[in-house]
Amino acid sequence: MKILIIGAGNVGATLGRVWLERGHDVRFGVPNPSDPKYATLPKERLQPANELRDAEIAVLATPFPATQAAIEALGGLSGVTVLDCTNPLGMGPDGLHLALGYDTSGAERVAAWAKGASVFKTLNQTGAENMGSARAYSTKPVMFVAGDDAARKPAVMSLVSDLGFESVDAGPLAAARLLEPLAMLWIELVMKRGQSREFAFAMVSR
Repeated sequence: MKILIIGAGNVGATLGRVWLERGHDVRFGVPNPSDPKYATLPKERLQPANELRDAEIAVLATPFPATQAAIEALGGLSGVTVLDCTNPLGMGPDGLHLALGYDTSGAERVAAWAKGASVFKTLNQTGAENMGSARAYSTKPVMFVAGDDAARKPAVMSLVSDLGFESVDAGPLAAARLLEPLAMLWIELVMKRGQSREFAFAMVSR
């Protein structure tokens, strides 16, 4: 698939590398493709962040406060499948916290900004290092996918599976109100409870 990743930080760069290995046509949208900080990425895969070109999938791997501007810079994403990997984090007296609660979600804000796009919430529930090594776990880690477009959801779930996750349908986009707190739990365990960053959630059945 033709994938444009907006943002080439830890999450964006990791997802792009693995999808390239799986045979997808990946490009990275960055503010300045000639910036030396992107030297670890294939130069021919870099493009300006405000150019959608022929991408079928747009992956939002930006800090949440920069996400609306990133969408607007692309001139909108109508008709495009959008994977929202962001989490609406804020900083408070006790450190990082979710800036949005259970009556809405960051993904629903993204859907409002990207009018006409098919938005899916996924790849926000673990650290970037685990997105690059999901196949290394003895038990396949789970990655939930929430979105309203039933026709496009199988392709999104297939992309998630390509990374090595057990891709699980979490229902409509409103389920992002549950998936973003799940990401916050991962962050809480790593940053405050001494858990290794190399842990991921999994589903097991008996």
